[in-house]
Amino acid sequence: MFEGFDGWLRVRGAEGEKPYTVSEFLEHTNLVLLRQFEDVIIEGEVTGFKVNQKKWVFFDLRDEESSINCFMVISRLTIALRDGMKVRILATPKITKWGKFSLTVQKIMPVGEGDIKKSFEILKRKLQQEGLFVEDKKRPLPERISRIGVISSIGAAGYRDFLKIIDNRWGGMAVKVVNTQVQGIMAANQIIRALEFLNEGLDVEVIVIVRGGGSTDDLAVFNDEELVRAIARSRIPVVTGIGHEVDETLSDLVADLRASTPSNAAERLTRDRAALRDLMQSNLANVGRLIVARIEQAEQKLGQQMFRVQREILQRVEYRVGSVREKQKLLFSLNPELALRRGYAIIKRESAQKGNFEVGEEIGILTQNQKLLAEVKHAQTKK
Repeated sequence: MFEGFDGWLRVRGAEGEKPYTVSEFLEHTNLVLLRQFEDVIIEGEVTGFKVNQKKWVFFDLRDEESSINCFMVISRLTIALRDGMKVRILATPKITKWGKFSLTVQKIMPVGEGDIKKSFEILKRKLQQEGLFVEDKKRPLPERISRIGVISSIGAAGYRDFLKIIDNRWGGMAVKVVNTQVQGIMAANQIIRALEFLNEGLDVEVIVIVRGGGSTDDLAVFNDEELVRAIARSRIPVVTGIGHEVDETLSDLVADLRASTPSNAAERLTRDRAALRDLMQSNLANVGRLIVARIEQAEQKLGQQMFRVQREILQRVEYRVGSVREKQKLLFSLNPELALRRGYAIIKRESAQKGNFEVGEEIGILTQNQKLLAEVKHAQTKK
């Protein structure tokens, strides 16, 4: 008997040996392939792309010299695939029951700026028609955020920048981090699982997906259709801080808030402690000026009221003085001395009787300079 690689290859049919059946041979061969390769990542150009019964996807992956058959279920096709596109696939090698070698594709993503942009535009139109990007579907963020869930690679500079700004601007916030790849063919599935994990609990108020700048290939993971749909169905608001300001991904378009960079995401989620302190100081100064102005207004108003009271009192005094003066004038005009000075005389009855003067009655006469005593010689009543 011949023992070959890893003990799996044997020559059967010799004396005492039972030959393989075809199915047994294929099964053993696939086990060896699985042990040797498990999943492999291969890059090449798509040719012969077709969809069968809206369930199965078939295409060949080739380079300058070779070609290999690929198969996948359509639910795993998360990009807009076309012939001529350069792609990177995650696949399991397998020999089919018809004896044909094939790759069962688990994940596929475009490679190269041109193909990435082409796939981006096709998938963008599809998702727009479904209404995934409309503003009405975006969830509002809490007004005051204290618990943040972060999906990122903890070794990335963008993640460190995000945490630094969070601490510098406000600090004391609860940050729950799920470490994932943020580029490469495995990243989308990891980010999707992280989203599902954070949505299972009530620990966070907002989820932030953070990734610093990079090439078009590096950011292609954020155009994955499954990832975009996972962001859309998240019950917790999702913020993206991906790449630089000029970069745009489908994840940005579906997110509830798109920040231009990881640092900008931190700024938009937190209040600035220094700015708030300056604002409070400014508000206190404004309140102080307002209080002083109100006091001055009150003093001015009180002064005006006091002036009006004083004026009213003065007017009343002047009126009373004028009234007294008028009465003084009246009294002065009624002074008998004035009549005597003008040559008049005052006749005063000496007896206590009343009525008209009688003939023979004694009367007193008062002039300016004399007092006279006289007797009535004649009296006549006026008609």
